[in-house]
Amino acid sequence: MVYYFGANSKSDLTLWICYNLTMFIIGLTGNIATGKSTVMKVLVELGAEMIDADLLGHEAQQPGGPAYLKIIDAFGSDIVTSEGSIDRRKLGEIVFNHPDRLARLEQIVHPFVAERIVERLRQATKPVVVIEAIKLIEAGLSALCSEVWVVSSPKEVQLARLRASRGLTRSAALLRINAQPPQKEKAKVASVVFKNTGSLEELRKQVEEEWARVQPPLHSQP
Repeated sequence: MVYYFGANSKSDLTLWICYNLTMFIIGLTGNIATGKSTVMKVLVELGAEMIDADLLGHEAQQPGGPAYLKIIDAFGSDIVTSEGSIDRRKLGEIVFNHPDRLARLEQIVHPFVAERIVERLRQATKPVVVIEAIKLIEAGLSALCSEVWVVSSPKEVQLARLRASRGLTRSAALLRINAQPPQKEKAKVASVVFKNTGSLEELRKQVEEEWARVQPPLHSQP
């Protein structure tokens, strides 16, 4: 298991959250192309503050980013484009075919993501903060959350979303989907499970209902 946080920083942040009783932290997760970003968009519209771990990871891999040179050292210069950026498709072909290489990439990127999450949590100004992270549970981030919300989706819906958003072949999309743990494993530890069958209206309704549920405790806090 790969942890975003070292023991000391995780302990310090947990202690800080315990004293910051006005903050309600939602950990939002789900496998690839299940609709996490759609749920996040709705939550932001409703008033939540967003921390996108995937985006922070991409920023860390950009030229000049803290993980950039470490990734090139680990995976070779063949993954670098003519413009100098990391070719995420080439890197994906490597790591999604070899679990040990995926673990190596996570070991490089996750500590930098952790530092940024800590900064963003301490800078948060809204009473509800959502951490969106595909490895929220596996990385131990769920321990920092008031609740864990999981988005699940049928595999065919995942395939359609992934191929449309990234222009992948069916086999390439399946490779990414099958490289992840079964969705039911995330659902086992979830406070809430959203079932995304492809209907935006139905998904939004589920999110709004859960948002309304968490409001009274927030309003009653000192």
